[in-house]
Amino acid sequence: MLTIYSSDHRLHQGVELKDGAVSESFEKPARAEAVLRHVKAAQIGDVVSPTSYERHQYVGPHSARYVNFLATAWDEWKATGRTCQALPLVWPVRGLPSRAMPQDVDGQLGFFSMDAGSPINAGTWDAICSSANSALTGIDALSDGMRAAFALCRPPGHHAGHEYMGGYCYLNNAAIAAYRCIERGAQRVAILDIDFHHGNGTQEIFYERNDVLFVSIHGDPSVSFPYFSGHANEQGAGVGKGFNINLPLPRGTGFDRYETALQHASVAIALHKADALIVSLGGDTFEGDPISHFRLRTTDFPRIGRFLATFNLPTLFVMEGGYMVDEIGNYAVNVLLGFEGRA
Repeated sequence: MLTIYSSDHRLHQGVELKDGAVSESFEKPARAEAVLRHVKAAQIGDVVSPTSYERHQYVGPHSARYVNFLATAWDEWKATGRTCQALPLVWPVRGLPSRAMPQDVDGQLGFFSMDAGSPINAGTWDAICSSANSALTGIDALSDGMRAAFALCRPPGHHAGHEYMGGYCYLNNAAIAAYRCIERGAQRVAILDIDFHHGNGTQEIFYERNDVLFVSIHGDPSVSFPYFSGHANEQGAGVGKGFNINLPLPRGTGFDRYETALQHASVAIALHKADALIVSLGGDTFEGDPISHFRLRTTDFPRIGRFLATFNLPTLFVMEGGYMVDEIGNYAVNVLLGFEGRA
């Protein structure tokens, strides 16, 4: 299995508004470094740097104006004389008469975001490009005949929608990879999101399509971030009706209940007859994660990997969340080892 990793992720170190205060983000460079250490210790194949891709490869999953905003926002922010990290001030919520894109960077920060957890700083653009390029490099490896690849993406991506950032996410790495997979000749792609939090951005991007099946196993959104998506009755629209499957689970979910959801997902993926599988891999389903509330244990993660291998599909793993920094590498790599039949 090929692992794709870029040290450029270190260029982004964010802050977030949480519990009424701005503080260091749970999503930090140490996460990716911990995973990389475990990848190397477990000898999960070669570790390579991502290929460079042009900006247009991000357009499709995202609008051109949103990609341009991400590329230019820091310079626009800095031009106002501010050097702190850029966070939104106001959002276009229900009841406001205008949904037009503002010209001012402060307005654009709110227009293109869903929360105050995804700041922009001097290194953010380069970091998020390296993350998306890691996913693109991985899917190209699959298209060229490789069985599996692991895109060690940071920042993560599955909360980023067509025109918004949020939940530590800016570019939707899994969605960008799915678009590229179809561009390279795949007829159908399945995305299985096993991060604790619902992949609202991935859902939105593919909600009206029937060539990309999206299945998400996640915490019940009535009590879990992102709160406003992820319910079981969100099933897609138009030709995409039935190609969006949400499997929300309650607080305290252990592996027995989680495995039932995996089996449900496997039936949908088999019926889709996908040419490739993209797994949004989160380590935040672990019982000790600081911002999640499932109860999966260390021994459960190889079982997940072995289960994913039964699909017998070219598989790209895309790193998403997981915030118990000292342990995240262990859980992510245990899924990969299980997939390879080594655990």
